Amino acid sequence: MKRLGFVGSGAITSAIVTGLCSEGGAAYEICLSPRNAEVAAELASRFEKVRVAASNQAVLDESEIVVIAVRPQIAEAVLADLRFRPDHHVISLVAGYPVQRMTPLVTPAAVVSRAVPLPMSARRRCPTAVYPRDPVAMELFNLLGQAFAVETDDVLAAFSTATSTMAAYFAYADCIAGWMTNNGVAPQQARDYVAQIFAGMAMTAVEGPDRTFPALAEDHATRGGLNEQVLRDLRSHHVCESITEALDSVMRRVTAASRQAL
Repeated sequence: MKRLGFVGSGAITSAIVTGLCSEGGAAYEICLSPRNAEVAAELASRFEKVRVAASNQAVLDESEIVVIAVRPQIAEAVLADLRFRPDHHVISLVAGYPVQRMTPLVTPAAVVSRAVPLPMSARRRCPTAVYPRDPVAMELFNLLGQAFAVETDDVLAAFSTATSTMAAYFAYADCIAGWMTNNGVAPQQARDYVAQIFAGMAMTAVEGPDRTFPALAEDHATRGGLNEQVLRDLRSHHVCESITEALDSVMRRVTAASRQAL
């Protein structure tokens, strides 16, 4: 069984560990950083193959695969005190740190990759972008959903930018549920109904990968029907253009942060 260590024990670490240890048990022996003692202790109490190390260095000493999951503001300070081995597989989750910036911080580790996991890792439904294509990282994140190997750090930035739409998605769902509530539907019933609609549509797309999003939109927009009317109204208000502009703004921010880190 492979030994997996986490330097940093925040929300994403918790989600990854929960996903790996659920549904049949862990595929790894997991060692956690003591930095966030409460989160680390809670995970260790829930899962048999999870333990809390005495220090960050102890995490490295006891692991083959090391996941760096600390905030970018403290990454250099944390890593400066650690001694990596040449055989370490390092996976960085540090936002804004391209691979070429992380590599000298973990020398002499020979293999360094970067990933963008999401909170849905806890339910093993997470799409995770990985750069470069490292079999060890791909195997890990495929256990949590689907790993997407990308070709460059710049392309990874586009994947990272796309994740900025999650809050907007829930706000959109709330807008619809709120409208239902204003028209007499009980709030909880409206919330659950909208959640089920979007869950069903997501599965339609996932289970039909040969169908493009425009094709699916056409399938659901019967000529002269209600869906066609709403889609037409949203387009007339340039909603898609607004989303594109928002993503362009986030992409500029992500790219600037990566360049500054260099």
